[in-house]
Amino acid sequence: MATVPTSLQSFDEVVLPHLDAARRLARWLMRNEHDAEDALQEAALRAFRYFRTFSGGDGRAWFLSIVRNTCRAGRMRPIDAATDPFDEERHSSVRCKSDPEVLMHNNDAAALITRAMSHVPDRARELLVLREVEGLSYRELAQAMGLPMGTVMSRLSRAREAFRGAMTATLQQSGIPRRHILANERASPTTPA
Repeated sequence: MATVPTSLQSFDEVVLPHLDAARRLARWLMRNEHDAEDALQEAALRAFRYFRTFSGGDGRAWFLSIVRNTCRAGRMRPIDAATDPFDEERHSSVRCKSDPEVLMHNNDAAALITRAMSHVPDRARELLVLREVEGLSYRELAQAMGLPMGTVMSRLSRAREAFRGAMTATLQQSGIPRRHILANERASPTTPA
């Protein structure tokens, strides 16, 4: 959704509506909940500090590009120590009232997707997350990535192909026939979280 460049736009109006999308992007790119939260906080501070340079346009693409760049810079720093992220679902007292079998299949599918995505190159993963998870249009992707739209389209095609290859390899390593997964997806109306 494009925003109209006016001097009356505030940081809250431009950036805050996109915090959830930024958090999801940071989680995918950083691969660690704590690092993702740190990167998101740093990106929000950068966005606030340089908000005066925002010239209007799509606030979502502008903020997500800051998050992407912050995550990229964060990955270049040496990793201090490996930590296990807190699993909110495991430690939550609130239980979902959905069918346990459906939950199990959704969790399994989400785990397979996450494992496959870990084998996709960083730039391809960025594109896939922004397009398929966050739903950015090609125009928004071009703006967020700083690339021509044609380049975005061709890179996205290659990213999807890389994901298909990674998913096929992940399924083979897990001993799951690819046709079995596809059959379950067609039969289940819900999508993995």
